[in-house]
Amino acid sequence: MAEKKPHMNLVTIGHVDAGKSTLVGRMLFDSGAIREDQMRKLKELAKEKGKDTFEFAFAMDRLKEEQERGITIDIMHEKFHTQKYYFTVIDCPGHRDFVKNMITGTSQADAAILVVSTKDGIQEQTKEHTYLAKVLGVQQMIVALNKIDAVNYDEKRFNEVKAEVEKLLKGVGFKIDTVQFVPVSAYLGDNAVKKSDKLPWYKGPTIMEALDKLNYPEQPIDKPLRMPIQDVYSITGVGTVPVGRIETGVLKPNDKVVFMPSKAQGEVKSIEMHHEQLPEGKPGDNVGINIRGVSKTDIKRGDVLSLVNTPATVAKEFTAQIIVLNHPSVISKGYTPVFHIHTAQVACTITEIVKKLDPKTGAVAQEHPDFIKTGDAAIVKVKPSKPVVIEIQKEFPQLARFAIRDMGMTVAAGICIELEKA
Repeated sequence: MAEKKPHMNLVTIGHVDAGKSTLVGRMLFDSGAIREDQMRKLKELAKEKGKDTFEFAFAMDRLKEEQERGITIDIMHEKFHTQKYYFTVIDCPGHRDFVKNMITGTSQADAAILVVSTKDGIQEQTKEHTYLAKVLGVQQMIVALNKIDAVNYDEKRFNEVKAEVEKLLKGVGFKIDTVQFVPVSAYLGDNAVKKSDKLPWYKGPTIMEALDKLNYPEQPIDKPLRMPIQDVYSITGVGTVPVGRIETGVLKPNDKVVFMPSKAQGEVKSIEMHHEQLPEGKPGDNVGINIRGVSKTDIKRGDVLSLVNTPATVAKEFTAQIIVLNHPSVISKGYTPVFHIHTAQVACTITEIVKKLDPKTGAVAQEHPDFIKTGDAAIVKVKPSKPVVIEIQKEFPQLARFAIRDMGMTVAAGICIELEKA
């Protein structure tokens, strides 16, 4: 069983034309996660659309389209194995999907591949995505310096762009000594999975090998149980079955549990994952729980399951650090968009803009500004319109992150740093 390898979530970030999808498609293909015949079809599809070099990107984009249409997808597409781990890839084209996936999806990224074109160097989105990755708690990073074929496999150009990216990462607060830089041509396949013979000057790992050098994230099993509910099913002959991903702690049969903010209490009869009963559920497990004493009407998506003696925190008000990604005008006091916090969606009002921060350094740029706009980072006070579970970054980073959506797009992202309990 392949499932036995430790699992990590991987996000690909970087400017829109740097080649993220192509790199991911190439990794899936060269590692055998996409078959030859599937690849041939994609190649034909790419040709038809006049995008000859896009067949690898299509591998991921077709996946996105299928996801949007809600068709079940052959699991192989989105997961691939290295020697040591198996990865789920969150391929993020633009801001909107990036943030939505990264914060509100169950996919909390454990590591990021930042893709930068050696031809073009750092671009606007490179900076934003890098800062965002930092704010959202991505600890480990691999930098793929892509399109090395377009600069004739030149070592000097590689080093120039590498120095630019190092400066950017340092400025945002990443520890440079842990970041791996790999020259690649995603399209031609140099150094993605297979070592390139065109880079005699480069002695480091391929992307595939670099992934195996990542550290497995600590499993927060010693923390109190927190499991945001994604769905609740009522199954004939079984009863109420809430489904979700355990973020922290351990869940066992016979545990007495409480759902917050609804306060419904019950007892766990059994825990299932992939149609198998588990002796216990641990962080990262997507599980269904057969529960006694709770009906489907008592609980809903967005509730958080915890043990009765350590209930999840319901906030009356909270303080957050946010970054404005994309707002057509400005955000001022009284603004009430929808906050996506773990699996919950709640309208919240920004009651105060405490201070504006320099997005590159986090230093205070202005106290109590009247408004903030795209590109600004800030500390704000927030009041949810109805009870919602959120935790603070220091204690439960997994439940402190959120995206702010309005007008059909993600306008900002952030983390909760303080709160007042309801």
